[in-house]
Amino acid sequence: MTTTAPVPSLATEAVKRMTVAANDFLNSLDDSQRNTASFEFAGDERYMWAYTPIERDGLRVRVMSDSQRDAAFRLMETAYSARGSVTAHRIIELETILGEWEMIQDGKSNWERNIDRYWFSVFGSPGSVDEPWGFRVGGHHIGLSANIINGDQVAILPLFFGANPAEIRHGDRIGERTLVEEQDWARALLTSLDGDQTKMAVVDAIAPADILTTNVRSFDPNIAPKGIEFSALGDGQRDQLVKLVKHYITRAADDLSSNYWRELEAAGFDGTTFAWAGPAEVGEGHYYAIRHPRFLIEYDNTQNGANHIHSVLRDFTHDWGEDLLAAHYRASH
Repeated sequence: MTTTAPVPSLATEAVKRMTVAANDFLNSLDDSQRNTASFEFAGDERYMWAYTPIERDGLRVRVMSDSQRDAAFRLMETAYSARGSVTAHRIIELETILGEWEMIQDGKSNWERNIDRYWFSVFGSPGSVDEPWGFRVGGHHIGLSANIINGDQVAILPLFFGANPAEIRHGDRIGERTLVEEQDWARALLTSLDGDQTKMAVVDAIAPADILTTNVRSFDPNIAPKGIEFSALGDGQRDQLVKLVKHYITRAADDLSSNYWRELEAAGFDGTTFAWAGPAEVGEGHYYAIRHPRFLIEYDNTQNGANHIHSVLRDFTHDWGEDLLAAHYRASH
């Protein structure tokens, strides 16, 4: 995310490990692979992301050797916390399970479900201080874009995790769940509300079919519903909401998320809202949004019998490092 004045070394350490990992990845590739994986930082390609299982640009895991795959995933892990990395790998592993489940259900899979259908891209020159650079990891239910500016500032928003199936319903791993806290903690907050609070929080009896921000480059901050104000929650309920927000933020690497969290704590949570759509019962399609003056969290679980989660953290000015880049270009030009 971004650095703050008192702790510049934290983002600097993140840049160091990202630089090493990005160069290790690129150096592991042959010329043809490197050309496929490499892009200019300027232009529109850096903003291209999707969480559906479509084809995309970059170097696909399928065409990598084992050592190249290891280098690619080490690069991915530089942006995540330990928990975030485990979650990302778990989401990727679900592709095989999803393919099996689709075959059990109707004898066919709508898409090729394979753990090698993930793409890695590098933008600009890793390690550059004068010019920004970055990398992207994309595939079904993984959306990661790291942007490094001035050699000591990092933005990794938007940050997306999805899960299908959210709960495994066949095989040896039956009952295992992914993105558990995202679902359970929000429902616990909802069910803790009294009647008047619930009327404010529940904005619709039916949940939307997907997150409302989708995968657009920039979005209207007012696209998501507001719901109940932070000030209308009791102390324990406020704590529950803040804990849920922090859970999303700490998907990112510890040094990056701690910088961002300090900024949020300094700003406070006045003006934050929590909105829910759909029934409260487990197994029913549901959606929620957490709006803050700075960021938006969206979560949706309506598809495949409410067993298919999409969740994202987006920042109104910090997505893609746009605020950092604007300051960089003002200083440079």
